[in-house]
Amino acid sequence: MDFNLTEEHLMIRDAARDFAQTELLPGVIERDEKQVFPDELVKKMGELGFLGIMVDPKYGGSGMDTISYVLIMEELSKIDASASVIVSVNNSLVCYGIEKYGNEEQKQKYLTKLATGEYLGAFCLSEPEAGSDATSQRTTAIDMGDHYLLNGTKNWITNGGRSDVYLVIAQTDREKGHRGINAFIVEKGMPGFDIGPKEDKLGIRGSDTHTLQFNDVKVPKENRIGEDGFGFKFAMKTLSGGRIGIASQALGIASGAYELALKYSKERKAFGTEICNHQAIAFKLADMATEIEAARLLVMRSAYDKDQGNNYDMSSAMAKLYASKVAMEQTVEAVQIHGGNGFVKEYHVERLMRDAKITQIYEGTSEIQKIVISRGVLRD
Repeated sequence: MDFNLTEEHLMIRDAARDFAQTELLPGVIERDEKQVFPDELVKKMGELGFLGIMVDPKYGGSGMDTISYVLIMEELSKIDASASVIVSVNNSLVCYGIEKYGNEEQKQKYLTKLATGEYLGAFCLSEPEAGSDATSQRTTAIDMGDHYLLNGTKNWITNGGRSDVYLVIAQTDREKGHRGINAFIVEKGMPGFDIGPKEDKLGIRGSDTHTLQFNDVKVPKENRIGEDGFGFKFAMKTLSGGRIGIASQALGIASGAYELALKYSKERKAFGTEICNHQAIAFKLADMATEIEAARLLVMRSAYDKDQGNNYDMSSAMAKLYASKVAMEQTVEAVQIHGGNGFVKEYHVERLMRDAKITQIYEGTSEIQKIVISRGVLRD
């Protein structure tokens, strides 16, 4: 059991940290306030290889492992969770889904551009009546011979307005239940594909979240991923990796808030001394450091499982459940340590607190993670 990062991992972490500090930090408050999507920063992340971190170099990816992915996500999320979720979705859900389950033609056509950042991707599962209950897909894809006719609505879609490629989960045969669901690659600009207004959100406000409408969209037969009826399994397998991305995002939000609180506690004075010298604050910092380190170990374990080819359904669910809880609790504590200044935008911690909440909701709510974990526990 080795808890030390390799030299390569340290270099990757430092590169991500440097990018976050020099590129993401300037303007992060304004982007949050005005809901500005970081187009130029996304291009730079593509150039650095952050949008195809785990993709095989033969498809334009960086060829890194999942540990590297977690390290990059944590550093980006310390500064700007809106930017890091763009990275997470493109890597965990879109690139991984196509590389793992797509055919060679699909990889050459789409993955090569997604991995380099030329294209951006979105994953479309949630619907107005099918969020946590992913089997209740109302979006339909009717087999018309050489193409499918896609109709329905998808909501809460990250990268929804900026993407070029959308992985859409739809019901082909309702009588077959979850075995009648398929996954399709849909391109922006296909006739009948409309993008709704951007959502005005509590947190990750720089992220591009939209409702999508599909009205008789003709999707070529060759754009179906896997065999007929594979869509539900595709979504569940892909989301297991997505949990690692969101767990590492939650970890980054928590550790970013902790670092700000620690620094502030050494500068702010009350009752004649720096507030870190007061036991009430010192104990808060001790609890924060311990909880964050525990979350980090869970996240790293899930990444390790994925890299080793182990089943990571349960470890990724545990990592997301716990890291998101830690993110919510410790960002609240960071605001408390800052006192009145914690309520002010310029100190950043109030934004991190708002950003933390979504990690308990998207890519499977905390309640869904408990279902996954409990099933694993009872099966064992």
